[in-house]
Order: sequence, then C-alpha cells, then structure tokens
Amino acid sequence: MSLTMTIVMLISSWLAVAAAMLWGVLRIARRHHHHPVQPAKPVKALGRHASAH
Repeated sequence: MSLTMTIVMLISSWLAVAAAMLWGVLRIARRHHHHPVQPAKPVKALGRHASAH
C-alpha cells in the first residue's frame, strides 16, 4: 500500500470517527434538553386565609 493511500485512509477514518462522535453528542444533548417550564397559575383561595382554622 502506498504512503499516499495510507494517509488518505487515516484521515478519512479519523473524519468518520469524529462525525460519529459528534452525532452521538448531539443526539444525547437533544434528548436531555429541558424546555422552560411555565409557572403554575395560582390556585384560587376558597375565601379562607392560611391562618384561619
């Protein structure tokens, strides 16, 4: 095998591994992305205060 072919195969295999790792990282990051949670609406009081028992 010629030196040129060895270098080309080495670079192409490195690019393939780098692309696979990037794809995996992006897949995990997309799965663990949390959307902002809207604050809950306050519950209406039933005419009582918290201190009334």
